[in-house]
Amino acid sequence: MGRLPFLIHAVLLTGHAFSFLPSATPFAHRRNHVMVMSDSYGGPTAGLSSLSVTELKRLLSERGVDFRDCLEKRDLVERLEQSRDFAPSRSSVAPSALSEDENRVVQTFKRASPSVAYISTFVQPRSFSLQGTNVPAGTGTGFLWDNRGHVVTNYHVVASSGSVPKTVKVKCQGMAKACDATVVGVEPEKDLAVLRIPTASLPQPLDIGTSNDLQVGQKVLAIGNPFGLDYTLTTGVVSALGRDVDGAGGRPIKGCIQTDAAINPGNSGGPLLDSSGRLIGVNTAIYAPGASAGMAGNIGIGFAIPVDTVRRVVNQIIRYGRVVKPTLGVTIADDRVARSIESQLGRKLDGVLVIDVLPRSPALEAGLQASSLPGDGSIILGDLITHIDGQPVRQAEDLLSAVEEKKSGDFVSVRVLRRSDPARPEVLRARLASRDSMSTSSSSNNGVPRVGHWGNRRDSVWD
Repeated sequence: MGRLPFLIHAVLLTGHAFSFLPSATPFAHRRNHVMVMSDSYGGPTAGLSSLSVTELKRLLSERGVDFRDCLEKRDLVERLEQSRDFAPSRSSVAPSALSEDENRVVQTFKRASPSVAYISTFVQPRSFSLQGTNVPAGTGTGFLWDNRGHVVTNYHVVASSGSVPKTVKVKCQGMAKACDATVVGVEPEKDLAVLRIPTASLPQPLDIGTSNDLQVGQKVLAIGNPFGLDYTLTTGVVSALGRDVDGAGGRPIKGCIQTDAAINPGNSGGPLLDSSGRLIGVNTAIYAPGASAGMAGNIGIGFAIPVDTVRRVVNQIIRYGRVVKPTLGVTIADDRVARSIESQLGRKLDGVLVIDVLPRSPALEAGLQASSLPGDGSIILGDLITHIDGQPVRQAEDLLSAVEEKKSGDFVSVRVLRRSDPARPEVLRARLASRDSMSTSSSSNNGVPRVGHWGNRRDSVWD
């Protein structure tokens, strides 16, 4: 990746220990002082001259006085002196102020950015500069998950060299230097990793939202370190839902969020937030047709791992050090497909629809029945799972959460509606198996046919 062909001219870089702006308190004091002087005008030129150019321009702006033709500081002072008798016309611009929406974004960023971290798998000296730099491999973004020092990032950030190091460098706002973080565990298939840093003086972790109820068009915010420019905020909307994105482990990550918020190299592992600042996803990939030519960059199509998936994976890594994946061995229709089927049937499917039953699986042994597509455009519905151990299952997330809270070998009761018929309820008993053993069994089934057939497996969730 080449260097950015421009310099960003700014006076403040959030995250560094000093500022080039005057402090809020002296400014407020001096500003109030000027306002008093201007009310009792008696030649306060010397007082006005003691103000900075920024302060003079702000006072003029608040009075609605046009100062675009002022070239030097003394011009601003003269214009401010003349403004004592200035009566703003209707066409005068009102004092500058942020809109309600802008204020919400600003406050959300201020609240969330301290929890965002710069991740590096090696130490690279960085000079103080606001200039865009090359993005070295093994760098990215993360964020504080809880008050015990757990930091979440992408697997491909910490394993960029092909292996997972024992420690990586993590730096949050307010830290004088990066600290060593231990790698608690990783999940390549979901492109997630959990680190742990010392708990002294940690900022407030991000609030956790939900992703199953997201709407296309709702506003989102992304915070990260694109091209080495730390604590960068970009905004956009949810562009689409239910996207499949190839994970670092080779299997697709189901149900990803598509957004047009600018996501670039260095944003990987950073948070995607809703307008209230709640975590709804982890930024993981962009669609970059020019990547093979070394021109990877944002074109308005980025993807984030949904927070419902993140929560399940992260909690298992924290508890067990790895992702333990018990499963029923069924493929279920994701929520979008289920809603589409409901519209075709003209009735609600109050549960999750089984569309495939894997061979030699707990579901097959328990007697669950799959859906099928005969080929004439009709749908022969399979079992509808409505409860696991008495807990209601209304959507895919409910089933995944209920099963992944168990351990391999646990027995669960599965209430189903046979052929999705409300008049045919039945309770089955299944013994969960590990997902690893199911993968081995499925890949070496010696020609044992699958039970059920759906066709487009991209519209399904494996559990």
